[in-house]
Amino acid sequence: MRGWRKMRSFFMSDEELGKKDDDHKLVSGARQRHSPSWQPARGPPRRSIKRICLVFFLAVVVYLFVHNIPKLGPDNRMRRPEYAHFPGRPASSLGHPSIDNAMHPPDPDAQAQTRMLAPDTTERNFNGPFKFLNLAMSLQAISNLRGSQPENKNVLFAAASLKSAATLLPMACQMALGTKNYVHFALLGRTSINMKQLWDINGIDKSCIIIFHGMTSQNTNYLADYMKDARPNYAEISTDGRLEKSVFRGFHHIHNYMHPQVIIIDGTNNEETFFPRGLKQHLKVSKTSLIELPRFAPKSLDWITRLDSAALRTHRWPTNQVTVWNNIKVDILIQATPKSSGSLIRLLRSLSAADYTSSAIPHITIELPYQIDASIKGFLNSFAWPPSYVPNPTNERHISLRHRLSPRKSTEKETSTRFLESFWPAQPQLSHVLVLSPHTEVTPQYFNYLKYLLLEYRYSDMSRFHNWGQHLFGISLEQPSTTLDDENLFDPPLFQHPEEISAEGTPNPFLWQTPASSAVLIFGEKWMELHDFVSRTAQVKEDSDVVPTLLSEKLVSKQHPSWLEYALMLARVRGYWSLYPGKEVAEHVAVVHGELYDIPEEYAGSKSSISDDASNVAVGNIRQKVRWAPELQLSSLSVLDALPNDGNLWPLTALPIADWQGTEVSPQDFRTSAYEYELLFKGSVGGCDVETGKGQKGYEPASTQDLFCNLP
Repeated sequence: MRGWRKMRSFFMSDEELGKKDDDHKLVSGARQRHSPSWQPARGPPRRSIKRICLVFFLAVVVYLFVHNIPKLGPDNRMRRPEYAHFPGRPASSLGHPSIDNAMHPPDPDAQAQTRMLAPDTTERNFNGPFKFLNLAMSLQAISNLRGSQPENKNVLFAAASLKSAATLLPMACQMALGTKNYVHFALLGRTSINMKQLWDINGIDKSCIIIFHGMTSQNTNYLADYMKDARPNYAEISTDGRLEKSVFRGFHHIHNYMHPQVIIIDGTNNEETFFPRGLKQHLKVSKTSLIELPRFAPKSLDWITRLDSAALRTHRWPTNQVTVWNNIKVDILIQATPKSSGSLIRLLRSLSAADYTSSAIPHITIELPYQIDASIKGFLNSFAWPPSYVPNPTNERHISLRHRLSPRKSTEKETSTRFLESFWPAQPQLSHVLVLSPHTEVTPQYFNYLKYLLLEYRYSDMSRFHNWGQHLFGISLEQPSTTLDDENLFDPPLFQHPEEISAEGTPNPFLWQTPASSAVLIFGEKWMELHDFVSRTAQVKEDSDVVPTLLSEKLVSKQHPSWLEYALMLARVRGYWSLYPGKEVAEHVAVVHGELYDIPEEYAGSKSSISDDASNVAVGNIRQKVRWAPELQLSSLSVLDALPNDGNLWPLTALPIADWQGTEVSPQDFRTSAYEYELLFKGSVGGCDVETGKGQKGYEPASTQDLFCNLP
């Protein structure tokens, strides 16, 4: 009772609370205050100290009780003591990690003792929560690289395996030297190697300006002792499932701070299995472009390092959103002529020997004549496409054969119609057609060359800024030797280096208004426009009593297929030009053999492909062309080795231009000539009033309706 009173006195010492307890105080206590020996009580500060001490004591008791409460059931988050496996003591659950080991890392001393007893065994059973201890610093340091924007210049190389890192690092350093992109490298693997060792092993020095994650952007001491990366804690002893989740979360954090336009990884078996699984889970959410480099990529696909991030990223069009790298589709169209079996077999063999690891395998369509030799029948029966080295899990043959039904000779209109009906792009922005003559032969790197130029001149930031796709009709693989009328030798315009005006020009790539027909890639939108143009001009011919002069005159020699006449006319109306490789580059890409050249089927039986009034000089030029063609020998080099300017592509605005007759002109004169020819065509063929513009239709992509006012 006395203790209770003291306790009440302690808690009721407050003045306000004390008044409520006056009636319960002892009388003897009151008499003592009036006695001579009365002493004043201690002040409130001492009581406050007692109260604080008691509260603290109770808190300690509660804390100790909670943390030592008996375990009533299984709880994966609770940690139990861990013991090393001593001799004579049976190990529990060998080969199956316990719940506690899975959630908490083993004791370092016990782990070291275990390694001494079993040095060849690596425990990978930790499956607890993960933290990226070294990633935050580098991600926060790249805030000035527009990482928060969906479109930027960030390119990410990532690896989990040291072998894969050794493959990627040289390519990443090459790309960083180009200064078109901000190049990053992230290591998300199990290995415990530090970044300094990784640099030393792969010969990385100060010249490699990669941003390593998570290293600070101010990397003045590139051999710092403490170099960070994107690996989680306890990566070396983690399960594959934990590392797969950490890869997913790591890329999630990187995406939030960086928004990489493309992620480049090693696509071979050298990479850890958990790495692509975790990455592809992330890609389902982020929709980031992914490039999986095949074997020998550092040599065959080194041209990737010359592209900017826009040429590799996911593009958003009004109707869809697609990754350019993985969705570009090229169809190959071959028009075989009678008695060209040997040439066709040579072409198909060269196509089979080419490298297609950078893209989906092209689909081949072969237009066969009415008469087919037995040799080509036997060859096509055993011809395997795609080639054996290309993965083809469905065993689908990506080849179509079309055999002429009628034995009679086709007209120019019929041949052109049949040719244009052989292909139609499902996605004009991504689907393109490669037209090959049976007399063509390609090198193993021809397709990589095409894709390199296609990505640079159609999808890069520079191409979009200058709108090159509006004027570029196609990319030629051949180097022409004569003009289209075959009456004069063609001297291509020489390239003048922008920084060396006084130096002599070089035979580098150039632009020519004349399209090629033997080996040319035609863009999907331009093919659709040519298709529409041929259809409308044919209708004008049928509806007109007198065929307009522009449609009746023939400017193209009969050595070329009839559809090229329409392509030239369209290029003159629209002001289109085609990109040609130049002689030095062409011999490393493709060659058109002229020693056994046959004229197109629609012109078979013609007396001569040269006009009757051709001079002796013109005839001599043609003979010189035939003699010169066999001397061309293909030389296979890598794309960057075959191209001038150290493999860097010149902007189209820096290349010289030749008009359809082969004369070098300025860009201004070229546009003026195209505008004048457009007005002439609209007035004489399209039935338009060019002075008032009355009745003219608006321009639409992949259509020529604006050129014809007399057609619906």
